[in-house]
Amino acid sequence: MRQSPWAVKALIELPERAKEVLCDVLGIAVRSLWGRPQWNTGDLEGEDVRAAAIGQLSVIYVVNQLTLHLSILDIIWIG
Repeated sequence: MRQSPWAVKALIELPERAKEVLCDVLGIAVRSLWGRPQWNTGDLEGEDVRAAAIGQLSVIYVVNQLTLHLSILDIIWIG
């Protein structure tokens, strides 16, 4: 799994509880890459960009259609 510089910075700054929630969110996303909603439904070329959230934590990620891997674009923690 790849991470953008913004995601790495956010990950470092997350409290421990948020890191546990992040593991849960990513576990859900990995089990069903296309099961989460498209992040911006108005973007006709951005169907690979998805969002997953639990409570105060959201993760924006992109699915690589060729390899079926995801790359984290951003992590948002409201806490």
